[in-house]
Amino acid sequence: MSESKPTVHPYIPNSVPQARAEMLQEIGVQSVDELYQDVPDELRLKRRLNLPPPLLSEYALRRHVEGILARNKTCKQALSFLGAGCWQHYVPAVCDEVNSRTEFLTAYAGEPYEDHGRFQALFEYTSMMGELLEMDVVNVPVYDGFQAVATAIRMAARMTGRRQVLLPATLGADKLSKIRDYCAPQIDLVQVDAEPATGRMSLAVLQGALSSQTAAVVVENPSYLGFVETQGAEIGRLAHAAGAEFIANVDPISLGVLAPPAGYGADIACGDIQPLGMHMQFGGGHAGFIATRDEERYVMQYPSRLFGIAPTSVPGEYGFGDVAYERTSFAVREEGNEWVGTAAALWGITAGVYLALMGPQGLAELGEGIMQRSRYAAMHIGKLAGVRCPVFASPHFKEFVVNFDGTGKTVAAVNRALREQDIFGGKDLAREFPRLGQSALYCVTEIHTKADIDRLVEALREVIR
Repeated sequence: MSESKPTVHPYIPNSVPQARAEMLQEIGVQSVDELYQDVPDELRLKRRLNLPPPLLSEYALRRHVEGILARNKTCKQALSFLGAGCWQHYVPAVCDEVNSRTEFLTAYAGEPYEDHGRFQALFEYTSMMGELLEMDVVNVPVYDGFQAVATAIRMAARMTGRRQVLLPATLGADKLSKIRDYCAPQIDLVQVDAEPATGRMSLAVLQGALSSQTAAVVVENPSYLGFVETQGAEIGRLAHAAGAEFIANVDPISLGVLAPPAGYGADIACGDIQPLGMHMQFGGGHAGFIATRDEERYVMQYPSRLFGIAPTSVPGEYGFGDVAYERTSFAVREEGNEWVGTAAALWGITAGVYLALMGPQGLAELGEGIMQRSRYAAMHIGKLAGVRCPVFASPHFKEFVVNFDGTGKTVAAVNRALREQDIFGGKDLAREFPRLGQSALYCVTEIHTKADIDRLVEALREVIR
């Protein structure tokens, strides 16, 4: 496309025609079009982008954006029962205070020359996560829990030299999509059907799907649909009998009341640390953890950084830094197990603060409180006419499925009516899991009071009447 009349714009660097001409001359081209000459003509847009007129003052731009944001209704303004991978937990003030300190305020894990305690903070985080998971080795966080489980799968495939991985059929669509993208084309993903009544993985189907090509079996605990997978030990035994790795994708905030992955035989544990001191921020923040036993065959398959502790030349003083750095893409990029980038080290430090603040007793009390609240909510919602709740006859943690088929209402209609009362209802599962009919995934955490739950129940009673 030929160049239009140049525009000098305050937010576009070097848009002054003279500066633009000097830059083109410096690199030896006559026009910007020459920079795109390798792009086939049929792929080029031959018209202007369909954009509104530019806002040329900072005030006008700020006013415009604030006007857009003012149309949003946040979880502070409305009572929210949304979860499905990003949950509303309480974030203690100290978490925000520490993660905004200048010596920590970067997503990077850092380098020794500019370390001001970041290495030790991350080592302390991984140590506490290891205690929580009953695992020996925990990585510096990767981008999110989706990447963590996908990387755990690739680790298992490299270790076993196999390409088939078995996953629960109850995985959320977003997580499954990320795993597929990350594992294609080297790994074949096979979903194992669930028991209709409980939602748990069918052991009969699993046994039939296992083969000499199975690299790993993955479970979620608790599952995306909220129920607890109580067959972890049996699933692990079947996986190990076939020579496969057993991967447990867990919610760390549940481990004050649920058994740790190592307790039911998991070889690799992974998940998202968003519940551990992170606000919901446009779908984040998120960071993923991976944990294993301290065995070389596992350690050398981690693509991300691992921090350890070592004595220094000064008696009684210790240093903190990388373990087996050569296996990462930071050492020799083309020989790394996988490429890893900025990661999410700041969230690891934040989660470390949260874990140190809560302690074992605090996490146990928190988990008990969540289970009590979610059970109370499910029981009372289940008493409403035409509503079935919970859908699965299993223990639940934090989330549960509510079915509205008997009310004649769609989840979309129910949620619209709830929003008019400043309540965000559960996530609509109709497209993700059509076999569940008009069902929604509701989330209850420690931030919900009895009054909040009672308000939801009464609002639902009115909506479905």
